[in-house]
Formats: sequence, structure tokens, C-alpha cells
Amino acid sequence: MQRDTDNPNPPARPVHGGIKEAELRALGLRLEDCLDFSASVSPLGPPEGVAETIAAVDLTAYPDPHCLALTEAIAAHHAGEGVTDANVIVGNGSTEIIHLLTRAWIGAPPAGCAPGALLLTPTYGEYDGAVRISGGSVVALTAIRCSEGFAWDTSVITAAIDAERPALTFVCNPNNPTGVLMGREQLAEIADAVANTGGLLVVDEAYINLSERRADADVIELAAQHGSVIALRSMTKDYALTALRLGYAVAAAPVIARLAALQPDWSVNGLAQAAGLVAIADEAYLERARQAVVASHDCVVERLTALGIRCYPAEANFVLAQVGDAADLRDRLARRGLFVRDCTSFGLPDCIRIGLRPVADCIRLADAIADIWNQSPQP
Repeated sequence: MQRDTDNPNPPARPVHGGIKEAELRALGLRLEDCLDFSASVSPLGPPEGVAETIAAVDLTAYPDPHCLALTEAIAAHHAGEGVTDANVIVGNGSTEIIHLLTRAWIGAPPAGCAPGALLLTPTYGEYDGAVRISGGSVVALTAIRCSEGFAWDTSVITAAIDAERPALTFVCNPNNPTGVLMGREQLAEIADAVANTGGLLVVDEAYINLSERRADADVIELAAQHGSVIALRSMTKDYALTALRLGYAVAAAPVIARLAALQPDWSVNGLAQAAGLVAIADEAYLERARQAVVASHDCVVERLTALGIRCYPAEANFVLAQVGDAADLRDRLARRGLFVRDCTSFGLPDCIRIGLRPVADCIRLADAIADIWNQSPQP
């Protein structure tokens, strides 16, 4: 278990995927000539009708600060799980909601809780960043890397919660970047431990809609009824609305009200709200996206495994591949206009994360990796 004192010089800000304009200029590349595998979104692109809908949005009108229509649509989408409008908050990506959570729970921790968070690492860097911005401390439990992949011991997690009593406990499920999916029973044990301390369990389900095993771990119903659990969802990732930034959370009504009191008006723009309504109405889209993820996943894993590259099991729309010097391979691919995620910032300097694009794009990436691999054989 690692505490802040074990890492006296943490990075000032989290590292994220996505192609950066400064790097394109340095490499002499144009965005339209590149393929971005460093971000993990639906390989289908936005649902049909999104482009036409946002083109018709009145740019002179303020967006609804309460996102009422989209909140109602999300609640209706989850009505079978006991969700009402009072259980939903919409955000400028789920990342905005993460920052609202740390402001609310780290800034004013529940009685008996420490002003800090427990993280299961390696994981999404924004949890750490948001906690630190809010003045909190971080305790990290690092997964064991074994032949089957990555794993955390539930008994160790619950013992740490009992001992540290963090205001927030973050579980990314499926986890970024390992792709590990905790089952509902394991999550329920963690939720009980958090409830006993008075803290809040944050289950970030940003990738769950594109997982074939999503039904084994979905905690939306638990979050709507359980005052110690909140579930986050990313419409940015689910529906490839990356440029618009859109996410939401489901929790008991008092938790949602506490977050809403801190959220700035108009943080979710009118284009994003309009796109979200179109996306969530397309009930067949996510199943098509899951099928596309499976096809692209199998393509990448088959081709990289044939090169002798280890691909870890992942229940998400990305592949974590062990490649030796991740930074070097990432840079050599970038010079070819192919951008993957170097996982050094996650503490995995020997791994890259490959967001799954359409199969034709995945073949192009795999061929480029094979070319580089054959030029410089790995041990």
C-alpha cells in the first residue's frame, strides 16, 4: 500500500491520451492523416443523426443549465433499475463529475472519514489529480500482475478502507488501463466496507457499456438506492462524442443534490445536450458497438500475439500490450501518424494501450508494429 509520503513529487497534472496539436507540429503531421488509438471510444463513430442535430442547434441560445431533457431521457433509459430524475446528474464528461465529487467529499469529508481517497492502481490519473487539487491525500493499492493479468484482493481492499477511512474510494470498472472487470459480488463487499465508514464508493463505469460482461458488474441499480455508492457513465466513450464531452452519474438523491449544488451553470453545452438525446434514443447502437469492439479486439490480439507480444485479458474497448520499451514504440508509431497510449504514466513502462478503432485501422496499426518489431526484435 502506497501513501502520499511514499511519493513526495507526484506529477502536477494527470497524463491523458488524445493527439496533441503541439506534437503534430513537431512531427510535421496533419491531424487528418493520423489515426488515434490513444483514446478509447466506440469504433463506430457517433450515432446516426447526431451531426444533423447539432448543426441545427441555435448557437445564440443558452443551454439548459439543468440538462432537464437529457436527465429525463437518462432516467427513462435506466427506469428498470429504479432510476428517477432525482438520481441523475449530467456533466461535461464524467471527469467533471469526478472533480465535483472531490470538491464535495474531500473538501468537507463525512464525520469520521479522512480527507482523502483510496485508489486501486494502476488506474485513471484524473482521480489522483482531482483529489490533490481538492487538498486531499491518496492511498494506493497496486494490483498484482500475474500470468492471468492484474488482480486486487478484496479482503485487502476492505481492510484498507476500514483502516484508512477515506472519504472517497475509486474503482474504475472495467479498469483503465488493465481492462480488469470486478464482479457485482466483489463490488458489493467493497460497498459494504465503505458504508461502514461513512464514505462514498465511486464506481467509474466509463467502459462498461462496451464490455460483453457488463451484466456481471453493472451497479446502476445499487447506486440509485444505496447512499454510499455512485456510478459514473461516459457518453463520450459510449457514443464517440469525444469532442463534445458528455457524461452522467447515478446515485441516491441526496448525493446528486450535493454535487448539483457545486456544478457551474451551463457546464454542459447545448451541442452536447442535443447530441446526448439523439444518442441515448438509438437503442440498437450500443449492441452494434460491442460487436465492432469484439471484431477489432480479436484482430489486434491475434496479430500482436503472432509477433510474440503479450496482450492482457481486457473487458473493455482497448488492448493492453506488453511491448518492452513502450515510450520508444509509441514514438516510432507516432512518426508514422499512428498514436497509441504509452502506459509509463500508469506505472507500466513496458505496456501500450491500444484503443480499438474499425478493423481496417487496426490492421494498419498491427502491420506498422510488425514492421517496427521485425526491424528491432524484442527479447
